[in-house]
Amino acid sequence: MREDFLWGGATAANQCEGGFRAAGRGMALVDVIPYGKNRMPVMEGRMDYRDLPEDTWYPGREAIDMYGHYKEDIALFAEMGFKCYRFSFSWSRIFPTGEEEQPNEEGLRFYDGIIDELLRYKIEPVVTLCHFDIPLHLVDKYGSWKNRKVIDFYLNYCDAVFRHFQGRVRYWITFNEINMLMHLPFMGAGIRFSRGENETAVKYQAAHNELVASAYAVKLAHEINPKFRVGCMLAAGSVYPYSCRPEDVWESMKRDRENYFFIDVQARGAYPAYAKKFLEQEGICLEMGPWDTRILREYTVDFISLSYYNSRCVRADGRGEASGGNVFASAKNPYLECSQWGWPIDPLGLRITLNALYDRYQKPLFIVENGLGARDEPDENGRIEDDYRIDYLRAHIRAMMDAADEDGVDLIGYTPWGCVDLISATTGEMSKRYGFIYVDKDDRGIGSRKRVRKKSFAWYRGVIEANGENLK
Repeated sequence: MREDFLWGGATAANQCEGGFRAAGRGMALVDVIPYGKNRMPVMEGRMDYRDLPEDTWYPGREAIDMYGHYKEDIALFAEMGFKCYRFSFSWSRIFPTGEEEQPNEEGLRFYDGIIDELLRYKIEPVVTLCHFDIPLHLVDKYGSWKNRKVIDFYLNYCDAVFRHFQGRVRYWITFNEINMLMHLPFMGAGIRFSRGENETAVKYQAAHNELVASAYAVKLAHEINPKFRVGCMLAAGSVYPYSCRPEDVWESMKRDRENYFFIDVQARGAYPAYAKKFLEQEGICLEMGPWDTRILREYTVDFISLSYYNSRCVRADGRGEASGGNVFASAKNPYLECSQWGWPIDPLGLRITLNALYDRYQKPLFIVENGLGARDEPDENGRIEDDYRIDYLRAHIRAMMDAADEDGVDLIGYTPWGCVDLISATTGEMSKRYGFIYVDKDDRGIGSRKRVRKKSFAWYRGVIEANGENLK
């Protein structure tokens, strides 16, 4: 890999930070996503959080309490040799309702502490501005991203953090997995549906508003500091046809386009022809501002970041056994083994995905999420021998390096997901662990929160030290 390659790890405020009432922070989207049977209906926008039972538990409110442990955690990242750390700001920690004109100074000081600590260890901060995170006030009062007014609130937030952290943060990501709003609208973008609403139209209007906000954020960032590099972020993974039947191939192409749509706009600067035709066929007329087309065209992203956990597989007839495959519908690929949560394990799929994205956009790529969710059980000595995670990461890093070294894909860096164990976005579980660092906490929030190095901790340290040349 190139000498300036950014090895590191990734987390998100809504899954690790906690401290939900600390230092003036306002209520956020994550604070009302429950654990248990009602979690998915709420995340899908089909159940209002205000209708949840009084005894509902919300795991994101405490998470792993990185709010109180960030110095310890960053010291462990430095011990592994991280070159960068991808994390997110909690929007409501900086603007508690989202409507304030001026930021919450205590919230800024908290992130000052994180960033100063990172820079002390020479770790490059990579900040996601909105990672499944929006002040709850903007959801309840304005309908979240359904409403164009939220664009202005988002840009006020961007302006504040761009100015405050310029000179200390270079890499910014506007929205995490922006395509997730199509699959989990409330978790992805704070979208709730009312009876009788055209849900497809609502989702595409929210998507348009986020895309415009992202373009304005690029414009604003470059005006404040031309050295800023601003990226978009895609939940990626190529969609394979189940067979060589043309119908299956066509179905896989359509599914890929559903995800490419967002990045086509953010990287190329315009709605692609297939998206325009789809909206026309669905009878959807987007509400657009007079400058939207120009802003989208002139302020495209500097790089494309992505998460990759697995590929998908589709059949045109919809038949066949279903795969776990995250929240994306997929047929079971008979050539792939699956994780404990049913996700296909496909290292070559990462190489395929990277080549597809780079061929399509010709912009630098940044892998900001990749990893294996698994149950880690300490042995009688308290050690976690997670060889299965090492095997997964080794294979995916090899595929990534092949894409860069053999295929010519321009890669900025690699930050495996959940470098310290955190709560799962989809299930709210702690038992679905990704980290190099074990956190003593169970699915019901019970535990000391003590941090313990897993076997993969030392292994990844060796990978970084050798710049990927030692994967043993």
